[in-house]
Amino acid sequence: MLEELFVSRVRVKILQLFLSSPGALFHVREIVRRVSEEINAVRRELSRMEKYGMVASEWRANRRLYHFRKDYIYYRELLGLVVKSTGLGGSIIKSKAKLGRIKYAMIATRYLKNQASETEAVDLLIVGQIVLPELQAIVADEQAKRESEINYSFMDEAEFNFRVKRRDPFILRVITQPKIMLLGDEDDLLSGVVI
Repeated sequence: MLEELFVSRVRVKILQLFLSSPGALFHVREIVRRVSEEINAVRRELSRMEKYGMVASEWRANRRLYHFRKDYIYYRELLGLVVKSTGLGGSIIKSKAKLGRIKYAMIATRYLKNQASETEAVDLLIVGQIVLPELQAIVADEQAKRESEINYSFMDEAEFNFRVKRRDPFILRVITQPKIMLLGDEDDLLSGVVI
């Protein structure tokens, strides 16, 4: 099964495009422009990806449009890989040394799917000793790229543990929502939580 995932640079670029734009439909020429690869290579990879059940296509106004299938068996794992290498998640992982000592960093899947969030929802939670100006710069850069606000929260480990023990509704809501762990272990994160 893994052979069908990572066989070419073109497939990696197509995966990054599809999984960083969940639900989007793309025409072949748009994919070619966005991934900067030859049209024949893109068509070949799309054909293989459709054969393996990764993408589906549909015809609209005489154009064949492609989208990534959320029911693909490795969708969540691939989403996690792409999130950790691109966008906000990739920036946090690449800059983790500059950000301080991070125990946990998680990003809400709702944010990754570009779904509207409630006013109290948190898209990004970071726990540890944080260098705030570095974090603010990363978030501001991503907000400018996405042209939307990112709701994020950060706290040190002592405050996080205290709030978990007190069953703080805010923390419980944030850590039990569907998420991708950027840094740290999810089992460890949830170890003190009784739901």
